[in-house]
Amino acid sequence: MYVLALSSSWCQPQPATHHHRLHEGMAQWDALVGAALASLAARRLLFNTRLISLAPPPPPSETFAGPEPWDRDTVEVQIDRNSLQQWLAANGVVSSKEDEVNRKLVLFSGNDYMCLSSHPVVREAAVKAAQEYGMGPRGSSLICGYTTYHKLVEESLAKLQKKEDCLLCPTGFSANTAVMTALGSISSLLSAGRKPAEDERIAIFSDALNHASTIDGIRLVERQQEAVAFVYKHRDMSHLDSLLSSCSFERKVVVTDSIFSMDGDFALLPELVKLRRKYGFLLVVDDAHGTLVCGENGGGVPELFACQNDIDICLGSLSKGVGCQGGFIACSTPWKRLILSRGRSFIFSTSLPVSVVASVNAAIYVSKKEIWRRSIIWDHVRYFASLTKLEITSPIIVIVVGSEEAAVRAHRHLLRSGFLVQPI
Repeated sequence: MYVLALSSSWCQPQPATHHHRLHEGMAQWDALVGAALASLAARRLLFNTRLISLAPPPPPSETFAGPEPWDRDTVEVQIDRNSLQQWLAANGVVSSKEDEVNRKLVLFSGNDYMCLSSHPVVREAAVKAAQEYGMGPRGSSLICGYTTYHKLVEESLAKLQKKEDCLLCPTGFSANTAVMTALGSISSLLSAGRKPAEDERIAIFSDALNHASTIDGIRLVERQQEAVAFVYKHRDMSHLDSLLSSCSFERKVVVTDSIFSMDGDFALLPELVKLRRKYGFLLVVDDAHGTLVCGENGGGVPELFACQNDIDICLGSLSKGVGCQGGFIACSTPWKRLILSRGRSFIFSTSLPVSVVASVNAAIYVSKKEIWRRSIIWDHVRYFASLTKLEITSPIIVIVVGSEEAAVRAHRHLLRSGFLVQPI
């Protein structure tokens, strides 16, 4: 498998001083979250979801032992002729007769790694829920948008990530920004109505290639003067170690993607866990591209590296490996209470439609039964690597062709050859 190997040395016992530092750090974060929740409760700003009771979804129908014809639907698309001509014209290309033919293209730019979006069980679940409830109650989760369907999916995802609790979000983007703003709010809540002093702010250490949603969330709390950001070089643990050791802030957070969306490489989670034991920081991992794709049970990159218990907050997407829509935050119950009370992108968003949540529930069920889907993904990764001789470690494959003009030219050639590969 083309993934980073978990070295045996990482599993060796750590020095007692590291364990002591870790215990102190986690105890500090538990105390901070508890104090923040108490402050919210005193101001009557501690929120909770209001559960709307719906009949439980019917048990999923049969699953399958291997790929079926509908799996092809997820990797074949047809571009509208007018859209194609407009795109070519925008790049200074005069369309030809060949370009005017509407034909199916093989899609190499999608995120539906498990091909679950077209699965009959997933389709059936969405249809049945829509027939029974339409889109369900329309409102935010704190008002009337939270149903027994949402709760069921949260419980499944918490179990998958080995966490106490989980919060379902409208998108992965909103999940990331909600976590960042909730983190920053700790400083404000504990500074008794004044701007937090510099040493009261949270130090957030972010990988240079983290997703835009994480970056935007960090920028927001920086503008609120609740946190200070430190960007470490991509996957450079020596640089991160140096930044951590020279930082005088007591409240430290490290946030990283698990698989980086534009490069396809893995975060060095075992090394990050070592540093967590050394410094006692809060470790936040965005597993958007790993959920259901990695790990024996689909628990993502943390499961792959056997460190789920060392991740404090694990975020994920439901629109990639799950093949549906939405995002989630797997964490402890106190962290969930804080995020749903202070995460503005969660609070002020309408919850996911019941039909979508039903499809998510079905997709998770299918992924547990049809474990061959994960094997096929990694078989394809190995096969593509053998064909191209490229160093490929994940289903995200980056081919650098040079200038923008060269990328567009390569895209156009592939388009005419029947492949949709987008230049980015």
